[in-house]
Amino acid sequence: MFDVCLLGTGGMMPIPGRWLSSLLIKCNGKMILVDCGEGTQIPLRMAAWGFKAIEAILLTHYHADHIAGLPGLLLTIANSGKVEVLTLIGPPGLKQVVDGLTVISPQLPYELELIELSDINGDSTSLHNININSLPADHSLPCLAYSFELPRNRRFNAGRAKGLNIPIQYWKDLQRGISVTLENKTIRPDMVLGPLRKGIKVCYCTDTRPTEDLEEFISGADLFICEGMYGKNDELEKARQNKHMTFSEAALLAKRGNVNELWLTHYSPSLKDPEVHIEGVRAIFQKTIAGKDLQSKTIKFNDTDTEADFGK
Repeated sequence: MFDVCLLGTGGMMPIPGRWLSSLLIKCNGKMILVDCGEGTQIPLRMAAWGFKAIEAILLTHYHADHIAGLPGLLLTIANSGKVEVLTLIGPPGLKQVVDGLTVISPQLPYELELIELSDINGDSTSLHNININSLPADHSLPCLAYSFELPRNRRFNAGRAKGLNIPIQYWKDLQRGISVTLENKTIRPDMVLGPLRKGIKVCYCTDTRPTEDLEEFISGADLFICEGMYGKNDELEKARQNKHMTFSEAALLAKRGNVNELWLTHYSPSLKDPEVHIEGVRAIFQKTIAGKDLQSKTIKFNDTDTEADFGK
């Protein structure tokens, strides 16, 4: 399962009662942070999920409201006792940006591993069984949208395994996709495993115009967290000029992508009360929520069929 926490929902600058847009994902005791604007340490501390377990920090792009909090956070993570490698992932230019920012956070007790992803084509990497995919966004400088997918094991067919006389001590290996050899006969996992099952998918995107590629990228997501810089439809021209989205555009994107739930984020500082506009947006996509700082959710596999059929 995934635990997700929307640390902040602001764009451009933090304002009283609203931190800058950032997302925290926790899975199997490991955490991934997406974006780190100024002040991100504060909602991180308020969330009380800790700092030491942060394994990676992903950056959508290098505008200050998405990265200026990095030096202080790196020092806070150091003070948490972390000595293991910390991975930083972002579009091209990552090394130059990190080199500049870490001038004021030198001598970290852990190594920084930098992974630059393409801003021309979709790219991918993985971290602790989480598949991370990226897609170039339509913004004023290189920017990436991210998806996080947790695959799900195929269901183990105990009856089929018994019919093949496979001793129970080999069942776990087969469920993990490892072939076993019995009496000079190879037993392949697909001989005892059911069809592929849907895992968990969370998508995050800020600072972009809606695109057809983005519709496909978010397809079927359990949770889509998307920027809603402007709440009013009459601000569409401003959204186009500044390479952002209105609430309605984000909702239409969620509808076309057939996602399960939409959280809006990255509000303009002038947008005082996002809830004022939410009912109209729900006419486009019903499961739309105006994101709030420290809003969290646990996402589990889609049905009760979560365990292997051992012993049945």
